[in-house]
Amino acid sequence: MPIIDYHCHLSPKEIAEDRHFQNLSQAWLAGDHYKWRAMRTCGVEERFITGNADDWEKFDKWAGTVPQTLRNPLYHWTHLELKRPFGVTDRYLNETTAKGIWNECNEKLGAPQYSVLGILKERNVEVVCTTDDPVDSLEFHALHSKSPGWTRMFPAFRSDKALSVEDSGSFAGYVKSLSMAVGFTITSFDSFLDALRLRYDHFAKHGCKVFDQSIETMYAEDFTDAQVKAIFKKLMQKKRLAPSEGKTFKSAMMYELSIMNWEYKWVQQFHIGALRGNNSRLIRTMGPDAGFDSMGDEPVAKAMAKCFDRLDDQNKLAKTIVYNINPRDNELYATMIGNYQDGSVSGKMQHGAAWWFLDQKDGMTRQIEALSTMGILGQFVGMVTDSRSFLSYSRHEYFRRLLCNILGGEMKQGLLPDDIRLVGALVKDICYYNAKRFFNFG
Repeated sequence: MPIIDYHCHLSPKEIAEDRHFQNLSQAWLAGDHYKWRAMRTCGVEERFITGNADDWEKFDKWAGTVPQTLRNPLYHWTHLELKRPFGVTDRYLNETTAKGIWNECNEKLGAPQYSVLGILKERNVEVVCTTDDPVDSLEFHALHSKSPGWTRMFPAFRSDKALSVEDSGSFAGYVKSLSMAVGFTITSFDSFLDALRLRYDHFAKHGCKVFDQSIETMYAEDFTDAQVKAIFKKLMQKKRLAPSEGKTFKSAMMYELSIMNWEYKWVQQFHIGALRGNNSRLIRTMGPDAGFDSMGDEPVAKAMAKCFDRLDDQNKLAKTIVYNINPRDNELYATMIGNYQDGSVSGKMQHGAAWWFLDQKDGMTRQIEALSTMGILGQFVGMVTDSRSFLSYSRHEYFRRLLCNILGGEMKQGLLPDDIRLVGALVKDICYYNAKRFFNFG
C-alpha cells in the first residue's frame, strides 16, 4: 500500500530541490539522534558523531556500533533500510562489512533514481507532511507544488515556540520573528493571536491540513482575558514568569489554537510527555534535538479531559490525535479518546501510533493491544515516520509486519476468523485508507 506520512521532520528544501546525497553518511547518519545516542553509549567520541570527522569515519564508527544494538530497534531498522532501497540482503553491517556496504550504497546513491524524490517514489510515499514553524516562509512547499512528481508535500503547523515561555527573552525574540513574518508589530496578546491567524491563512494556502504541538503535559487551567493579557505583557518585558503564570498562558494558548484548528478544519496532533534537553552541558554545545531527551512522567488525565471537554462543550473540538511517549499511559489514552467520539466523523479522536522511544516491537504491540481492547482498532490511522531521514520509511514496513504478525497469529489461534478478506481489509484501512480519509488527502 502507499504511505501517507502525516508527521515527519524531513527537510522541505531537500524534497523541493530533489537532493542527491554524496554518500551513505549524509543520507543515513546526519540528524539521526537515535543513532547518535547509541554511538555515545558505546563509547564513540563526539567528533565521529556530530563533529568534524569525515563522512567515512563517521559511517565506520556507526558500523562498529551496530552489532552492539542487538534487541534494540536500531538493529532491525538498519538492515531494513539497507534492504530497501539498496538491496543489501546478504550481509549484516559490522566493521568487517562496512567498506563493501559503503562502496555499494554510495555507487547507487549516484544514480538518478536514488535522489530524494527517487527514494520517496521507490518507497511508494504518496504524501509527506513536514513539521514547520508558523514563521516559516513555506517557499519550498510552493516550489515542490509546481512539480510534485510521485510524492505530494504539505506543511504542518508546529506551534511549540508560541508556548515556550520558560525563557521570556527567547519568547520575546520569537514574537519579533513572528512580527516580521506578518508585517506588523505585535504589541498585545490580541495582536499575537491575530498574527498567528494570518499564519494559519498562509499555511492553509499551501495545503496545510495538520496542526502539531509537542508538550510535556496537557494544560487546562482556568484563565481570564485580563490574566492572559497581563502575562503576555510581562513576557514582552522579558520578565520571568511564575510557574503558575506559565501554566495559565499555555492553557490559554492551547485553547485558542484548538479553536483555530476547528475553524480551519485541521487535524490537531498533540505529542505529549517528552522531557527535553536534559544534558545542559551538551545542549550548550550542540543545541536541541541532538539526543538528550527522554520520557517524562507528568500526570496528564485530568488536564486532557478538561481541555477536550471545554472544546467539546462548545462543539469546537477538531479531529484529534494524541501520542504518549510513556507506555504507562497507553490505556489512559485509549480510554480517554472514547469520551469524545461523537459519531460526526469516523475515528474523530485517535490514540496515535507508538511514538519516539515506543516505535519498536514492544511499544507498537502494547499500543495496538490497548487500542484494540479499549477502542476500535479498525479506525486507527496508522504509522508515521517521525524522522529526519529519507531512509526511515522502513519504519512503515516494520509497523505493517508487526500488525500482520499480531492479526495473523490470532487467526491461527482461532481468536480471529480465518478470513483473509475480512482481516486484510482491516490491515489496508489501518495502513492507508483510514489516513487518506481522515486527513482528506483525495
